[in-house]
Amino acid sequence: MSLQEKTEKSVPLLIVMSIIVISFGALVEIIPLFFMKSTTEPIDGLMPYTAMQLTGRDIYVREGCNTCHSQMIRPFRAETERYGHYSLASEFVYDRPFLWGSKRTGPDLHRVGGRYSDEWHRIHLTNPRDVVPASIMPGFPWLAKNSVENSNIAEKMKTLRILGVPYTDKDISGASEKLKGKTEMDALIAYLQNLGTTIPLGR
Repeated sequence: MSLQEKTEKSVPLLIVMSIIVISFGALVEIIPLFFMKSTTEPIDGLMPYTAMQLTGRDIYVREGCNTCHSQMIRPFRAETERYGHYSLASEFVYDRPFLWGSKRTGPDLHRVGGRYSDEWHRIHLTNPRDVVPASIMPGFPWLAKNSVENSNIAEKMKTLRILGVPYTDKDISGASEKLKGKTEMDALIAYLQNLGTTIPLGR
C-alpha cells in the first residue's frame, strides 16, 4: 500500500499530514514578509499618532466604527478611483492593532483625512443625515459632551514605545497637556483627519 493510500484511509494520519502541508505553506508565505522593508519600515513622512489622534483612535474602536468601515484600499481601479491611492503596508507600521477590515456597510476611510472640514465631521458624527440624507449610520452626539482630559494617554504612549513606536520623552510628558479642554468629538475628528494623509490626495 502506498503512502497516499495509507494517508487517505487513516483519519489521524490525514489530519497530521494536512497540518504539516498547511504549516509549511503558511511559513513560506509569511516569513519573507518580516524581512521586506516595504512591510516592516515606515513610509517616508509617516509620523506616530499625536496624543489627540491616538485618543481618537481608541474612541473609534470603542464606538465600533471599524465594524462598518474598512481602512484598506485594494489595488483595483474601482477602489482607487473612489477612495484614492491603494493602501501600503508601510503606512500601518505604527498601528496597534491594525484596523484594515473587510466589512463596508459604510465607505472605506483610509484616505478620508483632509477630504472634509472639521465642521463637516462634527455635523456628520452628531447626525449623519444632516449631510448624507441616505445614511444609515447612527449619530454619536454624546462625544461632544465627553471630556478626554482624564485619559491615561501617557501610559498608552509608553506601552506603544516598547512595541516600537518612536515616541520621545517629550511626546509622552506633554501628552496630557494636549488633551486639556478637548472632547471625544475633537479627538475622533483629529484621528479621522489624519487617516491616509502620508500619501497626498490625488496621488
